[in-house]
Amino acid sequence: MNKNLKANVKSQIPKGWLCELRILYRLGMETLSDIFRTGWMNVIIITTMAAILMIFGACFRSAISISSFSKELGNALEISVYLRNNTDAAVIKSKIQRFDHVESIKIIPKAESWNRLKDEMSLPNVENPLPDTLRVKVDSPESLESVFNNIRQIKDVEEMNYAKDLAKKIELINHVIKTITLVVIGIMGLLTITIINNTIQLVIQSRKDEIEIMRLMGVSNWYIRFPFIMQGAFYGFTGSLLALVPLNYVQTGLNNVHKFFMIPIPPNAQGIVLIVMFSMSILFGAIGSFWCIKKHLQV
Repeated sequence: MNKNLKANVKSQIPKGWLCELRILYRLGMETLSDIFRTGWMNVIIITTMAAILMIFGACFRSAISISSFSKELGNALEISVYLRNNTDAAVIKSKIQRFDHVESIKIIPKAESWNRLKDEMSLPNVENPLPDTLRVKVDSPESLESVFNNIRQIKDVEEMNYAKDLAKKIELINHVIKTITLVVIGIMGLLTITIINNTIQLVIQSRKDEIEIMRLMGVSNWYIRFPFIMQGAFYGFTGSLLALVPLNYVQTGLNNVHKFFMIPIPPNAQGIVLIVMFSMSILFGAIGSFWCIKKHLQV
């Protein structure tokens, strides 16, 4: 009986783009009505969301800056390659250039090294004991060890060294930053979904009779769900807007730190943070509403 009633009601609904616009308008009004129905709770929800998002945005933006600092420090690391006597440095350079992750190679002739050393120190007039040297720069600190091992296989290389401990510390910092960022995203998502879930649950309870009537009239499930999902997304979007104010101060402070240490500011860092923050907040808000509907409504 109920299925036949739904089928009869749906068959009487007019089709066309004008009808779709009317439905969208009606859904928008339902969303606004649910938001106003929540009352003063909106202020608490939005400010709580803004606080969560501000913490997330500040951590994310700081992580980008720290990664930039570690990358610049890592780029300064080089592998020093000392060649055997009577070895053609240009030939060894061409061999090393074939290895992956090698960014640049600089040849330092032993005569140049010896003259520089004599300028810095008072040395006796003896034969130059220094070897020809290659300064090998790689594309990232993580690649130093693999490039080092590849160069070591070349027979004309007598000795090599690089700041191994510093490279490992930089790699550890990058790993910790990535882990912390993922943890913060997980906590933000959990808190957002929990807050939205509890809020939508209250709205559902206040509209329980109205929703039951709509279901008996054959109203589609998506029509019932949509206003609640949009309400959750609205809280995420509004919370992100409010979080912009403190995030601007964080951005300014980090830019000043970059300028003080003469480290380039990461390009589009603030834009990336904003896109991720708005996307995550809207997505988590919508997910929190959807889960609540699935839990408390059989639609």
